[in-house]
Amino acid sequence: MATHGSAIPPASPAALAQAYEECRRITRREAKNFYFAFLTLPAEQRKAIYVAYTFCRYCDDSVDAEGSPEEKLARIAHLRRMLSEAYDGRAVEPLFIGLADVAGKYQIPQEYFQEVLNGVESDLVKTRYADFAELRQYCYQVASVVGLICIHIFGYRGGEAARQHATDLGLAMQLTNICRDVREDWEFGRVYLPQDEMLRFGVSEADLAAGLVTDPFAALLQFQIDRARQYFVSGRQLLPYLSRRSRACPAALGFIYGGVLDRIERSGCNVFDDRITVSKSAKLALMAKAWLIGPWLK
Repeated sequence: MATHGSAIPPASPAALAQAYEECRRITRREAKNFYFAFLTLPAEQRKAIYVAYTFCRYCDDSVDAEGSPEEKLARIAHLRRMLSEAYDGRAVEPLFIGLADVAGKYQIPQEYFQEVLNGVESDLVKTRYADFAELRQYCYQVASVVGLICIHIFGYRGGEAARQHATDLGLAMQLTNICRDVREDWEFGRVYLPQDEMLRFGVSEADLAAGLVTDPFAALLQFQIDRARQYFVSGRQLLPYLSRRSRACPAALGFIYGGVLDRIERSGCNVFDDRITVSKSAKLALMAKAWLIGPWLK
């Protein structure tokens, strides 16, 4: 299994218990698709994943919550300081006490967490992407590195091959989010659809503002869906590189996010009227499918 990083002094058992419980509560309250998939993990790995999710939640909230750009940048700077202190063994906030324990136990490089912060910080200064190369870098920062964090927790072999498949699974999931959240992102003043592709398909920002599901918009979104599915093909190849007990989690996430893409297609690419989701019963069925299939892949 891969190992990286340096030793981090442990916190007290009471502080750790409080930290892990707070992260569990936040994940249960906030995670929609992720929480169901996390339930497939062994208890210790599940606790660690809750910490990783909560860190990402804090990062997202730092830029999505109310406040001036200066206030949002200050929040990100605070998270950077807390992250550095966690890796130095000086964490004081529950999340970072838990993060220090997880990072030490699973040897997670600090730069992965820093990349997540870089990605959310870019949302404050960059709201348009000229082409897919620019968008891919953003997706890597906010999603692919989360996959890299996760495979340290899962346990993996295969070195760079495994890391590339984890990177692609993150890209696929973030592209799914971008397809689903066109309206919500527009309301935040952001457009993640590549500008050159919007021009090629004949879709304007006025169309996004009006919520028009024109033929050009449907064709543009189908192009993004097809791209996401290509990355899912690579992402699925990650599973044999993981420990058997951990495979059901990324398998379930792949099934759930793939289900979102299916529902977008069935809606005629109408992502404006209602937020497209997978029902709780469907998620449970997909979890069962992942549990049955994932561990037996070779």
